[in-house]
Amino acid sequence: MGIFNAILGQASEVSIEKIQKEFESVLVPGESIQKAYRIIRDMFVFTNKRLILIDKQGITGSKADYMTIPYGSITKFSKESAGLMDLDAELKIWIRGEDAPLKKQFGKDNNINEVYQILSQYVLG
Repeated sequence: MGIFNAILGQASEVSIEKIQKEFESVLVPGESIQKAYRIIRDMFVFTNKRLILIDKQGITGSKADYMTIPYGSITKFSKESAGLMDLDAELKIWIRGEDAPLKKQFGKDNNINEVYQILSQYVLG
C-alpha cells in the first residue's frame, strides 16, 4: 500500500529510528521526534517543540528545505473525512500570518487521529 499511497500523494508514517540520524543536527537539546510522515519525497515531522516540514527539491531530491512551524504559530487545525468507509482523510493546519491552510492527505491505513492528538497536545498546551 505504501507505493500506492505515494503515487496518490497520501501520507505514510515513517519510522522515527530511520530518520533520527538525519535530524540530529536540526533538533535542539531536549527536543525529540514524536511522529513523522512522508508524502512522496517530502516529510512532515512532529517534535515535542515544533512541526518541521521538509520539501525535497530538484530531480534527485538532494536539495531540501526545512521549514519550522512553532506550535504557538498554529492558530487552528482540522481533520476531514467522509465517514467510516472513506479511503482517505485530510488534515488542514492554519498558521498565523498565512491565509491558506497547509493541507496533507492521509490514507485509510494512516491514523490521522494520532496526528490530530499530537497537534492538540502541543498547540493547546
